Amino acid sequence: MSAVLKEPPRLAAMREQDFDEVMAIERAIYSHPWTRGNFSDSLRAGYECRTWRLEGELIGYFILLVAAGEAHLLNLSIAARHQRSGHGRALLREATGLARRGGARNLFLEVRPSNLAAQALYTRFGFRRIGVRRGYYPAHSGREDALVLTLAL
Repeated sequence: MSAVLKEPPRLAAMREQDFDEVMAIERAIYSHPWTRGNFSDSLRAGYECRTWRLEGELIGYFILLVAAGEAHLLNLSIAARHQRSGHGRALLREATGLARRGGARNLFLEVRPSNLAAQALYTRFGFRRIGVRRGYYPAHSGREDALVLTLAL
């Protein structure tokens, strides 16, 4: 009997060539996805934009802004069929490590109150709620608040 070892997921710098795959995930998992321009602007601004590939398939990504001793996780996404299998936690660990190496002492993010799975991931990871941004997100019926979370690095 022989075991087939799978290649571990690989973190890489996001490139414009990744945008078609990134947008496919965005559109599949969000009711109000980021635009191609949001990703392009993030790359152009020098944000930490990373992809997460498993055996060549794009299964996740994040956008991280690190500046002035703090970091802001702007987007962390895992393709629907790979959710709830540890990839979100692994990608979050990569983002926090990158923030630490960039000199950040705290990591901030916003999450929809309706996104219970993401809230559970962030809570298990050690994030704590520090505020609410009223009407932050577009929603089907107006606007949705954002919960503001932070993690001391």
